[in-house]
Amino acid sequence: MKFGVFDHVDDSGLPLAEHLEGRLRLAEAYDALGFHCYHIAEHHGTPLGLAPSPGMLFAALSQRTARLRFGPLVYLLPLYHPLRLVEEVAMLDSLSNGRFQLGVGRGVSPIELGFYGLDMAEQRGRYEETLAVLLKGLASDVLDHAGEFYRFDRVPMAVRPVQRPHPPLWYGAGSPDSIRWCAHNGVNMVTLALGERAAQSAALYRAGWAGAPEAMPLVGVSRHMVVADSDAEALALARPAYARWRGNMARLWEERGGGFPLAAHLPEQWDDAAAMGHGCAGSPETVRTFVAREAERGFSYFVAALMFGDLPLDAALHSAELLAGEVMPAFAD
Repeated sequence: MKFGVFDHVDDSGLPLAEHLEGRLRLAEAYDALGFHCYHIAEHHGTPLGLAPSPGMLFAALSQRTARLRFGPLVYLLPLYHPLRLVEEVAMLDSLSNGRFQLGVGRGVSPIELGFYGLDMAEQRGRYEETLAVLLKGLASDVLDHAGEFYRFDRVPMAVRPVQRPHPPLWYGAGSPDSIRWCAHNGVNMVTLALGERAAQSAALYRAGWAGAPEAMPLVGVSRHMVVADSDAEALALARPAYARWRGNMARLWEERGGGFPLAAHLPEQWDDAAAMGHGCAGSPETVRTFVAREAERGFSYFVAALMFGDLPLDAALHSAELLAGEVMPAFAD
């Protein structure tokens, strides 16, 4: 099993410059500790995401790390002009010497997409066409395309990615159709499904994969995670940090959407969320047991949300060190 990190880069109460510098320091630690990839969300107009232009953070991150892969989970494709995104992806892949990971998605918040004037009736069509143009542009020397939303006539693709034909694709999958799409198209998958649904998601991906077993993309699950020297210390850190993160998650929906649609799925308090399987806060031994259950469900990639809410930076750094030093080695095979 490989281990990565997911980060909403949600509001911590710190000034933005200090907030983002903390994320870069964490990325340096993930790099040194041997994590596979650092995934960042894209959100707009909400304290849930203070890196609304993830490429800006990735450009800085590419110069502060040497081995760590990184990428969005996900770019909200309906909001991007595909030609501009082709060029951004190629630049980030070159700045990192081929470490960029290309996460794509439609976006789940009509409120955020609405800030950009997107007609939700066009969301799927824009996503599908933007993805097609993006992959075509990254793989071609000249871009030709005629579609519903975009037309390109012999546009030179002067900026080329290091990874050919394009960086590895990632998708945040939840529905059976999206999982099958990932498997059939060789796309790395990360899910938030819980319990038996999580096991079913992993099994569905594996059943849909038609290639050699050793060539299967990563089948991942993401959970909130705090590792400390004792269970009591980890819980004392996780409870207030999760409460702030949960508030950040719900804020825009409560102010603009008439209520948070995931209220029942995401409890307000850490203990209730942990009981549902959303995460684990504990000693390395406790966390090893938790991760082992996820591995038994068929996942080959564990994505830990190690920094959230107002969790202190030093606590997140220590959590990463304990995860890398005392948990990850148990799953190396």
